[in-house]
Amino acid sequence: MADAPLADGEAFRLGVPMLDESIPSLLADDRPGRLRLFAGRILNIAHRIAGNRNYDHFRLERVLDLRIMVIPGVANPKILRSGAFFASQIDSRSVGTGTRVLDMGTGSGVCALRAAHYAGRVVAVDISAAAVRCARINAMLNRFDDRIDIRHGDLFAPLSGERFDLVLFNPPFYLGAPTDDRDAAWRSNDAAQRFAAGLAEHLEPNGAALLLLSSFGDGCALYESELRANGFQLTVFARRRFINETLTILRATPPRKLA
Repeated sequence: MADAPLADGEAFRLGVPMLDESIPSLLADDRPGRLRLFAGRILNIAHRIAGNRNYDHFRLERVLDLRIMVIPGVANPKILRSGAFFASQIDSRSVGTGTRVLDMGTGSGVCALRAAHYAGRVVAVDISAAAVRCARINAMLNRFDDRIDIRHGDLFAPLSGERFDLVLFNPPFYLGAPTDDRDAAWRSNDAAQRFAAGLAEHLEPNGAALLLLSSFGDGCALYESELRANGFQLTVFARRRFINETLTILRATPPRKLA
């Protein structure tokens, strides 16, 4: 399999325009300069030499206090940074014992596992059969298999009639038709529109969604603009700047008419 899109100068693209350009974007407009691009390329080369970009091997990682087994075809949350950063922001501020959590696009399951530290019930969904297997392995490995219900499906398809207090989503950053299930973690032509259109139906009136987006990827701005177009209120929940990438977690709350 080919490597997934990388967070370096070779993969950097500007985001698509906001649907309503009169509203300032909350995403970081953090274009890396030449020095940061060069540093990013060096890091990328180092990862390749070390074999960290190989997606066809099993790897056991430590993310916070979790043991994460990454199987072939599933994104590594530690090497790619976004999963580990997202998991680090999931704590008692947003998750309590009674919080019903949905982890959309769960991948290795790292965010679902982190949420299970605090919540009594977590549902995790992924379109990739490999990711579903991986998440189930990690739920058992970390002894959370009795708290996490892991399902195979596309976005909200396996969740008919269900509502959640908190929805977590680390979505595809790139526009384009995915070539296979693994590639669906990286690119989609319509995930932003379908997620924004379906979120209200699966979110409790006082609930919220946390959406992780990157300064890389030509599809990230669409999530922000589509959520606004569907009436959601957006704020910045967390942000972290790396050498060659900025990750932003947006918090979306339901349209006022649902509150």
